[in-house]
Amino acid sequence: MNIVELQQVEKSYQGVSALHQLNLELKQGEVLGLFGHNGAGKTTTIKLILGLIAATAGQVRVFGEDPTQSEARTLRRQLGFLQENVSFYDQLTGLEVLQYFARLKGIPKQSCHALLEQVGLSQAGKRRVKTYSKGMRQRLGLAQALLGEPKLLLLDEPTVGLDPIATQDFYRRIEQLKEQGCTVILCSHVLPGVEKYIDRALILGRGKLLAEGSVNDLRQQADLPATFHLQGDLTLPEHLAARANRDGRSMRLDVALQDKMTTMQQLIVLPGLENVDVHLPSLEDLYTHFIETHQVQEATP
Repeated sequence: MNIVELQQVEKSYQGVSALHQLNLELKQGEVLGLFGHNGAGKTTTIKLILGLIAATAGQVRVFGEDPTQSEARTLRRQLGFLQENVSFYDQLTGLEVLQYFARLKGIPKQSCHALLEQVGLSQAGKRRVKTYSKGMRQRLGLAQALLGEPKLLLLDEPTVGLDPIATQDFYRRIEQLKEQGCTVILCSHVLPGVEKYIDRALILGRGKLLAEGSVNDLRQQADLPATFHLQGDLTLPEHLAARANRDGRSMRLDVALQDKMTTMQQLIVLPGLENVDVHLPSLEDLYTHFIETHQVQEATP
């Protein structure tokens, strides 16, 4: 059984399409990166999965059930959600906030102390939230999302306000949850930070699916080149020199992905080569490619 399944899902607001025939299947333990500009349909997709709104057309299933139905309350206890702009009651302490949400979710409040420890707030648990920095509020939000050991975790810009060390700690926690079988949907605009932690990426543009698959799948779909950065006094073979851009002792060479290893073998034996770096299309490169291609297609009569 798929943890999340969307079949030909559409959502309209007052006649304006927010999602158009979206299909998605997520299995247990997968980490999906959900990407797109503002207004692309990411938040709408999350709200559909949470059962906060109903689809205009198509079918949404979470753990095999319709999340909008009243009998799906037990289903919601298996969900964890962290929204982008997290907000809590300023006059409550961090511990009181967690205990409040634990009661709402029907979870023993004894687990709250351990969660505060996990997110690095054990020393601040008895302080009022109004004294928390933005990063501390974000950590508290993550602790709230982790209440009850959810089987499905939805995170919208979870690292906003976190310093680099806290961000690394956060992604280590995501890896632990994945190993425990938790399925994660992660929205972020910081693409370099999430690339190595996701199994698949789904890129939306104005409510439409632009691309979906692993980073390697997207590289094949985009057909972007591998880029070699060369340093030294060297002369390239004629078939490579025609594609190279030289700047003094530095040189840039773009080749098709499938020719990467062959090109590397040809380069490393060249006299005068001092250094070579290879850049494969990153998630950020791929995202930009699919977004710009979609914009061109929309602008074409």
